[in-house]
Amino acid sequence: MIQSTQKIIKIGSSGGVTIPAKDLKQQNISIGDEVEVIVRPIKTKDSENSEVISAAKKILDEYRQDFVNLAKR
Repeated sequence: MIQSTQKIIKIGSSGGVTIPAKDLKQQNISIGDEVEVIVRPIKTKDSENSEVISAAKKILDEYRQDFVNLAKR
């Protein structure tokens, strides 16, 4: 089994991924062989950032007066 993270590349008007030659050789797979492909998007930095921003907003709302008092020091 080959498990890796790959970027989608443009192939004509379609998208595709490459499989490194060393992985093909290791798995005894040749050009033209049929393989099973499972595609799962991974979290992007943007979605991680939105989670952090959401958590920060909750903390700010909960401790707003404390932050105001600290800012006045």
